[in-house]
Amino acid sequence: MQKDSELLPVIGWREWLSIPALNIPHIKAKVDTGARTSAIHAFSLERYHDDDTERVRFSVHPNQNDNDTVIECDAAIVGDRSVRDSGGHEEIRPFIRIPVTLGEFTWEIDFSLTSRDNMKFRMLLGRTAMEGKFLVHPGLSYCQSEAPSR
Repeated sequence: MQKDSELLPVIGWREWLSIPALNIPHIKAKVDTGARTSAIHAFSLERYHDDDTERVRFSVHPNQNDNDTVIECDAAIVGDRSVRDSGGHEEIRPFIRIPVTLGEFTWEIDFSLTSRDNMKFRMLLGRTAMEGKFLVHPGLSYCQSEAPSR
Protein backbone atom coordinates (compact mmCIF):
# COMPACT_ATOMS: atom_id res chain seq x y z
CA MET A 1 0.00 0.00 0.00
CA GLN A 2 1.39 3.40 -0.97
CA LYS A 3 1.46 6.16 1.64
CA ASP A 4 0.23 9.66 0.79
CA SER A 5 3.72 11.02 1.51
CA GLU A 6 5.14 8.82 -1.26
CA LEU A 7 2.99 10.71 -3.77
CA LEU A 8 4.40 14.11 -2.82
CA PRO A 9 7.19 15.69 -4.88
CA VAL A 10 10.57 15.76 -3.12
CA ILE A 11 12.40 19.01 -2.43
CA GLY A 12 15.85 19.49 -0.96
CA TRP A 13 17.03 21.52 2.02
CA ARG A 14 17.57 24.47 -0.34
CA GLU A 15 15.74 25.40 -3.53
CA TRP A 16 15.48 28.28 -6.02
CA LEU A 17 12.10 30.02 -6.09
CA SER A 18 10.69 32.92 -8.06
CA ILE A 19 8.20 35.50 -6.84
CA PRO A 20 6.79 37.17 -9.97
CA ALA A 21 4.30 39.35 -8.04
CA LEU A 22 7.31 41.03 -6.38
CA ASN A 23 9.42 41.08 -9.58
CA ILE A 24 11.89 38.63 -8.02
CA PRO A 25 13.00 36.30 -10.83
CA HIS A 26 14.96 34.00 -8.50
CA ILE A 27 15.84 33.76 -4.84
CA LYS A 28 17.59 30.94 -3.01
CA ALA A 29 15.52 29.68 -0.09
CA LYS A 30 16.47 27.54 2.86
CA VAL A 31 13.80 24.89 3.31
CA ASP A 32 13.28 24.84 7.07
CA THR A 33 10.87 22.32 8.59
CA GLY A 34 11.81 23.69 12.01
CA ALA A 35 10.38 27.11 11.16
CA ARG A 36 6.60 27.40 11.21
CA THR A 37 6.44 30.51 9.03
CA SER A 38 8.27 31.67 5.92
CA ALA A 39 10.31 34.86 5.83
CA ILE A 40 11.90 37.05 3.21
CA HIS A 41 14.70 39.54 3.69
CA ALA A 42 13.15 43.01 3.59
CA PHE A 43 14.40 46.45 4.51
CA SER A 44 13.22 50.07 4.23
CA LEU A 45 9.66 49.06 5.09
CA GLU A 46 7.08 51.81 4.63
CA ARG A 47 3.47 51.14 5.56
CA TYR A 48 0.69 53.08 3.86
CA HIS A 49 -3.02 52.86 3.05
CA ASP A 50 -4.54 52.52 -0.39
CA ASP A 51 -8.30 52.95 -0.04
CA ASP A 52 -9.19 50.43 2.70
CA THR A 53 -6.10 48.26 2.28
CA GLU A 54 -2.97 48.49 4.40
CA ARG A 55 0.05 48.03 2.19
CA VAL A 56 3.82 48.02 2.55
CA ARG A 57 6.63 49.18 0.29
CA PHE A 58 9.94 47.48 0.93
CA SER A 59 13.24 46.59 -0.66
CA VAL A 60 14.81 43.16 -1.10
CA HIS A 61 18.39 42.05 -1.71
CA PRO A 62 17.50 38.78 -3.51
CA ASN A 63 21.04 37.43 -3.89
CA GLN A 64 23.29 36.02 -1.19
CA ASN A 65 26.41 38.11 -0.51
CA ASP A 66 25.12 40.90 -2.79
CA ASN A 67 23.87 44.12 -1.27
CA ASP A 68 24.10 46.00 -4.57
CA THR A 69 21.15 44.30 -6.28
CA VAL A 70 17.95 45.83 -4.92
CA ILE A 71 14.37 45.06 -5.92
CA GLU A 72 11.64 47.47 -4.86
CA CYS A 73 8.44 45.69 -3.81
CA ASP A 74 4.88 46.56 -2.83
CA ALA A 75 2.24 44.27 -1.32
CA ALA A 76 -0.90 44.22 0.78
CA ILE A 77 -0.39 43.41 4.45
CA VAL A 78 -2.52 40.47 5.60
CA GLY A 79 -1.73 41.03 9.27
CA ASP A 80 0.88 41.41 11.96
CA ARG A 81 1.96 38.34 13.88
CA SER A 82 4.37 37.52 16.64
CA VAL A 83 7.36 35.49 15.44
CA ARG A 84 10.09 33.89 17.53
CA ASP A 85 13.42 33.68 15.70
CA SER A 86 15.99 30.89 16.02
CA GLY A 87 17.64 32.75 18.89
CA GLY A 88 14.38 32.83 20.87
CA HIS A 89 13.75 36.56 20.34
CA GLU A 90 10.14 37.46 19.72
CA GLU A 91 8.99 40.32 17.51
CA ILE A 92 5.84 41.48 15.76
CA ARG A 93 6.27 41.30 11.98
CA PRO A 94 4.08 42.31 9.04
CA PHE A 95 2.93 39.43 6.82
CA ILE A 96 2.11 39.43 3.13
CA ARG A 97 0.46 36.69 1.04
CA ILE A 98 2.14 36.19 -2.33
CA PRO A 99 2.27 33.40 -4.92
CA VAL A 100 5.66 31.71 -5.27
CA THR A 101 6.95 29.34 -7.94
CA LEU A 102 9.20 26.37 -7.29
CA GLY A 103 9.91 24.45 -10.48
CA GLU A 104 6.52 23.60 -11.97
CA PHE A 105 4.60 24.36 -8.76
CA THR A 106 2.99 27.72 -7.95
CA TRP A 107 1.04 28.41 -4.75
CA GLU A 108 0.34 31.25 -2.30
CA ILE A 109 2.23 31.52 0.96
CA ASP A 110 2.42 33.97 3.83
CA PHE A 111 5.78 35.67 4.35
CA SER A 112 6.96 37.69 7.27
CA LEU A 113 9.05 40.71 6.30
CA THR A 114 12.23 40.99 8.35
CA SER A 115 15.90 41.78 8.09
CA ARG A 116 17.90 38.66 7.31
CA ASP A 117 21.18 40.57 6.92
CA ASN A 118 22.93 38.25 9.35
CA MET A 119 21.52 35.09 7.78
CA LYS A 120 23.03 33.11 4.92
CA PHE A 121 19.73 32.77 3.03
CA ARG A 122 17.57 35.74 1.99
CA MET A 123 14.45 33.58 2.18
CA LEU A 124 13.21 30.90 4.55
CA LEU A 125 10.52 28.48 3.39
CA GLY A 126 8.73 27.35 6.54
CA ARG A 127 6.75 24.17 7.13
CA THR A 128 3.30 25.81 6.91
CA ALA A 129 4.05 26.77 3.29
CA MET A 130 5.06 23.20 2.42
CA GLU A 131 2.51 21.22 4.39
CA GLY A 132 0.76 18.65 2.24
CA LYS A 133 2.65 19.80 -0.88
CA PHE A 134 6.19 18.43 -0.62
CA LEU A 135 8.36 15.86 1.06
CA VAL A 136 11.68 17.34 2.25
CA HIS A 137 14.86 15.33 1.78
CA PRO A 138 17.50 16.97 4.01
CA GLY A 139 20.39 15.35 2.15
CA LEU A 140 19.50 16.81 -1.24
CA SER A 141 19.54 20.29 -2.80
CA TYR A 142 17.69 21.81 -5.75
CA CYS A 143 15.44 18.83 -6.47
CA GLN A 144 12.71 20.96 -8.09
CA SER A 145 14.79 23.92 -9.27
CA GLU A 146 17.94 24.86 -11.08
CA ALA A 147 20.32 27.73 -10.42
CA PRO A 148 19.48 30.72 -12.58
CA SER A 149 21.73 31.30 -15.56
CA ARG A 150 24.02 34.25 -15.09
